[in-house]
Amino acid sequence: MWNRIVKRYFFFIQILSFSLASYGQTDSTLFTYQEYLNNILLYHPIAKQAALQTKLANAEMLDAKGNLDPKLYADWDQKNFDDKLYFRRYQAKLKVPTILGIDISGGYENTQGNYLNPENKTDDFGLWHLGIEANVLQGLIINERKTAFDQAEVFQQLAKNEQQIILNDLVYYASTVYLIWQQYESFKEVLNENVTIANRYYENTKQSFFEGEKTAMDTLEAFILYQDATAIIQKNEMGLIKSRQNIENFLWYENVPLELQENTKPENYESEIFPEYQLFENEVLSSHPVILNTINKLNILEIEQKLKREKLKPKLKVKYNPLLGTSADNVAPNLALNDFKWGFGFSMPLLMRSERAGIQRGEVKMEETMLDIQNKRNELQNKIENSWLQQLLLQQQEQLIANNLGNYKRLLDGENEKFKFGESSVFLLNKRQEKYINGQLKLVETKVKRQIELLNFLYLSNQLID
Repeated sequence: MWNRIVKRYFFFIQILSFSLASYGQTDSTLFTYQEYLNNILLYHPIAKQAALQTKLANAEMLDAKGNLDPKLYADWDQKNFDDKLYFRRYQAKLKVPTILGIDISGGYENTQGNYLNPENKTDDFGLWHLGIEANVLQGLIINERKTAFDQAEVFQQLAKNEQQIILNDLVYYASTVYLIWQQYESFKEVLNENVTIANRYYENTKQSFFEGEKTAMDTLEAFILYQDATAIIQKNEMGLIKSRQNIENFLWYENVPLELQENTKPENYESEIFPEYQLFENEVLSSHPVILNTINKLNILEIEQKLKREKLKPKLKVKYNPLLGTSADNVAPNLALNDFKWGFGFSMPLLMRSERAGIQRGEVKMEETMLDIQNKRNELQNKIENSWLQQLLLQQQEQLIANNLGNYKRLLDGENEKFKFGESSVFLLNKRQEKYINGQLKLVETKVKRQIELLNFLYLSNQLID
């Protein structure tokens, strides 16, 4: 009767069991890290956004050059009343700015009329003039035009640093996602092995049960272990699907997002996917785009500060225009030393409180920026050194786990031999297998952690991309 109960119980277990979908060998497409990175730098919208920084800097330079564009003025003013020409005034002028506070100007004017203001009167052939306008004190060397030029030049370098920062961030996050993808793919291989081993134990135990060597409890335990292994690999599949979706977030082609094919796999997690790098040196901080970016902002503030200090000077603008007349006998303008027009304008605030306040605000901003540079230097240095130490520790852990994994494998093989001769149990065999599989997973995880820490080091030390 006991045998009938056991057989019915075992039959019930068989009904509840399910077949695991086969994980057979299929042709897979290898998607290397370099191919992944090239796609991102060529087609990702953020990479294209980074390239716009250069265009923006060029626009700033073009705007600065626009301050030196020659300007042409023309004016016509006429009044007729009661069949009389009261006045008609025409004048044209060309003004050429320079980088200094000097403008070169020239023009022509012609006036007629019965009620024309005498000071505006010219002969029938009009009057030519050519001269300069100069800011003698404030604005001669340092002025808005030169300031705009100097700032535009700094913007050129600032745009390169901004572009580098954007690309560094993009590649850093994309590379992290790739490493996580590698980890889940490697987990899958290990867990597939775990399912295969658990299934073999289950089949062997079931066969031993039929031969009367194992009990129904042993068979049930082996079956539960097989189910647990199947559940673990299904859980890993969820993480793998998410990691593949994260990869797809970075894949674009001609403004169209791409999807990974089902058989696409990353490089093996043991591959050294990052380029050669240099050890940390203090000179790295001097060329780091984050530091350079803040230094450039400080340079812009210094340029603005020079202009603010220039405004403490009085304004003195001098104008001088020789007058060139023409006649019926000589159409060409005739220069006479006694014919000229000149003048000057002077102004100066007595207390200069607005000017002094602007300088004080600028000094505060500059001091804040300098403190920010010092803080960023210190933070970067500490993070880089810490990242390097973390890599050394993870490397030691990796070696220790690899050594333990070899020992776990020997223990598992030994337990298998004992199990064959009936000197062990499914429980002990499972414990050996669990240690071996967890050791493999831990080795993969630690290796990927070290790669992520190396990625962090390259990112912090500005060695991630050229």
